[in-house]
Amino acid sequence: MIAALSAWRVSCCFQDAQMYRDYGLFIDGAWHSTGGGGLTPVFSPVTERALGEVACANGEDTRDALESAQRGFRSWKAKSAFERADALHRIADEMLRRKDEGARMISSETGKPLAQSEREWALAVDQFRWHAEEARRIYGRVIESRVPSGRFEVLHEPVGVAAAFTAWNFPAALVARKVAPALAAGCSIVVRPSSQTPGTAMVMVDCMRAGNLPTGAVSLLVGPTEATYTPIMASKVVRKVSLTGSTRVGQQMIRDAADTVKTVSMELGGNAPLIVFDDADLETALGVAVPTKYANAGQVCVTPDRFFIHESLHDKFVEGFVSRAKLLKLGDGLDASVQMGPLINGKRLSDIEAVVAEAERQGATIAAGGRRAATFNAGHFFEPTVLTNVSDDMAVFAEENFGPVAAITSFSSDDEALQRANTSDMGLSAYAFTQSPKRARRAVAELKAGMVGINSFALAASEAPFGGTNFSGMGREGGIESIKDYLDTKLAQVVF
Repeated sequence: MIAALSAWRVSCCFQDAQMYRDYGLFIDGAWHSTGGGGLTPVFSPVTERALGEVACANGEDTRDALESAQRGFRSWKAKSAFERADALHRIADEMLRRKDEGARMISSETGKPLAQSEREWALAVDQFRWHAEEARRIYGRVIESRVPSGRFEVLHEPVGVAAAFTAWNFPAALVARKVAPALAAGCSIVVRPSSQTPGTAMVMVDCMRAGNLPTGAVSLLVGPTEATYTPIMASKVVRKVSLTGSTRVGQQMIRDAADTVKTVSMELGGNAPLIVFDDADLETALGVAVPTKYANAGQVCVTPDRFFIHESLHDKFVEGFVSRAKLLKLGDGLDASVQMGPLINGKRLSDIEAVVAEAERQGATIAAGGRRAATFNAGHFFEPTVLTNVSDDMAVFAEENFGPVAAITSFSSDDEALQRANTSDMGLSAYAFTQSPKRARRAVAELKAGMVGINSFALAASEAPFGGTNFSGMGREGGIESIKDYLDTKLAQVVF
């Protein structure tokens, strides 16, 4: 069995390396396997070996892409909403046809379990389906004017060239959340994925060729900040930027966007609280909280980090959480039996190790995990970890840890739980488990977050607005709200 899996991984790595060579940069409607910035390796978080080398853009490549995007915008915005919708459906059809390839690439680059990658690819397909239909529903309105025989017409037009900057933790879903609404609105878009997961974006962009889009409607650039980010942000051609990334990067992007007055949408960090009230169904809470916390090795912006458990349930919750965490199987995400893969790179592994060690020095108890997984000769594996006796001021609790670490504390009253849950500057997601409708409504009303789950963690759907408040960002991806971020509103006064 192990030998068969190893042989399959070798075969997968060969395919990945070949794909990087065949694709590369997508500029002016064509793939370029070489770029002015040379080649850069892409490493597997499982083996720590290079999956292959990918072409890097230089400043000239980026300028070429922006010029092409400007031409592509003029052609694409001239298409009717129905033509745009048909194109997005064709893209979704092609992505569905290549779903196995897409999911395998996600797992190869991120290490996440294949089942999670398959769900992610399906979510990405659904973004194109949803926004294909939403393209047909960009409605204006007519307002009666005070001028005799006049009327106001409210119109919506695409903002222009957009740029998408995506993170590595969901390399397919994050690209889809930006590209699908941009194309539906009539914008062209330049995609700059994480250099740690470029192959997934390449497969997606290659699927977009099935949409028969105008040349320049979609471009893809991989490369360092100076060669890609800097010229994009300095360009007056780019009228909208969307980022999924850290709060620190988002703050810098907002400052840079001000120079050319770009529209921005930001999906930034999170530090989600989970409140388990004393009337919660404990088995239900444990049954969904454990797999949610350790999905993608905890590298999920909406995952619960801060666990507030009512004192009457605390010990039982910890016991149940620990026992379930210890049963999770770590390993190569391409192995169908694996439930948790590695962290994305060595720095992330060191950071998690350090934050757990600091918490232990400050008095926290390691109830499960707490160290690098010793059974692997390679890879960035950290054990599913549970910390108790944590205080609100510990870094593992006060800051987003972005790893497989559940920090658990107790509370005695509803007022206390809600007050402590709201102390973070972040405001992406929050969760509560209760069987009381009154408590549920109070939690929804008082928790400071862009998204609140009651007895559920299922917040990401193409038909629902995804995003946060405060230091977690602005704008929404998904739902009818997402396409609005790619539209300008125009008012016309018409008098006959």
